[in-house]
Amino acid sequence: MQQALMKAWRGRGALARLLWPVAQLHRLLAGLRRALYRRGLLPSRRFGVPVVVVGNVVAGGAGKTPLVMALVKHFQAQGLAVGVVSRGYGRTGDDSLEVTPETPVDRSGDEPALVQHATGAPVFVARKRADAVRDLLAAYPSTALVVCDDGLQHYALARDVEIAVFDDRGVGNGWLLPAGPLREPWPQRLHQGIDLVLHTGQTPAFAGFASSRRLADHARTADGRRVALDSLRHQPLAALAGIASPEAFFAMLRARGLPLATTLALPDHHDFALADLTALAGQTVLCTEKDAVKLFALPNPHGIGWLAVPLEFSPEPAFFDALDALLAPRLSLSRHPLPSSHGHQTH
Repeated sequence: MQQALMKAWRGRGALARLLWPVAQLHRLLAGLRRALYRRGLLPSRRFGVPVVVVGNVVAGGAGKTPLVMALVKHFQAQGLAVGVVSRGYGRTGDDSLEVTPETPVDRSGDEPALVQHATGAPVFVARKRADAVRDLLAAYPSTALVVCDDGLQHYALARDVEIAVFDDRGVGNGWLLPAGPLREPWPQRLHQGIDLVLHTGQTPAFAGFASSRRLADHARTADGRRVALDSLRHQPLAALAGIASPEAFFAMLRARGLPLATTLALPDHHDFALADLTALAGQTVLCTEKDAVKLFALPNPHGIGWLAVPLEFSPEPAFFDALDALLAPRLSLSRHPLPSSHGHQTH
């Protein structure tokens, strides 16, 4: 069913048209809910520090988490204490929880675990993002800014800057769920709070800031050792990905001259089990860092040689300039001013 919908969302064929009446109900309910928050009839919690929400209006992954990590490193380079909150998609439990290196991935979710590992920033997860912000600020009162991974439609958390992320799918057929991929009307939503649009793909469908992504020159073993990718070119390899676009990861590996004898594409946020890995026994297997936070924690009776390949993601400098300009007055009001001069780092 999921594959059928993804295919239907590329155009306005029979299945999409069949679902169009349901999409109109979705449009009505989404608009009503947003209006209730906008008029204060439903409460939206605000905290004493600026909140930046990174999300998308299209169902499915679009590169939000790599952007969150790039933002955290950008602010850390300026000397700002930044924290991250997330729902923690796919985790067990709804309570508010700090993600630490010792937190089991099934309790944190794979993306929050990856953000904490990659940035060292405080990361809290909760079903209600506002609860996560509350507990983050209580535990780390010097926090100057909070980045929320996903949550454009979580209006119960007030936000100072909204960033919408799009990949090469753009807005698909332009219809709302379930007839199309949109969670909210576009471009109407662009004029109702979205501050910045960032494209993570190679062929942006409309105006917005661009970004680049490439694989790092090394892979990482489960014990933290680095292995140069070039050293792997003359041996048989397998690749595994449980992300939104597994084929994109495989294509990037092949573009680096790595021969892939076997590929295994699994759904985004896949809950790995040993049975999934039987076919990979005894092989050297390349995976994403997001998958590695789960895979490296599993027993390895099959003797798989796991190698996680980091992704280097970089929004264009103009994106950071625009973001800093939006945040400067808000940081000043929160008594955590943005430094007057700083350089952009490559992430």
